[in-house]
Amino acid sequence: MDAIPDARASILFVCLGNICRSPLSEGVFLHLAEAAGLADQFEVESAGTGAWHIGERPDARSILVADKHGVALDSRARQVTPEDFERFDYIIAMDRDNLAILQALGREYDSDATIELLRTYEAGRDSDEVPDPYYGGASGFENAYKMIRRSCTGLLRHLRAV
Repeated sequence: MDAIPDARASILFVCLGNICRSPLSEGVFLHLAEAAGLADQFEVESAGTGAWHIGERPDARSILVADKHGVALDSRARQVTPEDFERFDYIIAMDRDNLAILQALGREYDSDATIELLRTYEAGRDSDEVPDPYYGGASGFENAYKMIRRSCTGLLRHLRAV
């Protein structure tokens, strides 16, 4: 694969509350980039479209599944800001509802960011969304992790080829 250009790619992973899927995506992507020796090529954060959990650590079940797979989740929840649409090259949503919100905000802020669904990058996907595991049990978080890992692997592969 080709090398990433000298400029750092900036990625913002977004879900509803920024405590389950998006911090898990941030951690998984950083873990994969570090394993590939490319961590310094990316600026990666996560945020939520909602404000309910601002300042909170990720959901304990996200932390547990991440720990199980050797992934650190160090972020604190925050809400998407207008500046994010200038700062990030890629704004990656977990589901269609959040994608619609982000696309509307992107138009409002005249953003050049690529705004799309994470599972766009998953080969052989059975859906285009990462389901919200918040109201489910531990298996929902494990399933979300697996989807996120496959998708982040594809995203990293895509960014290496750009």
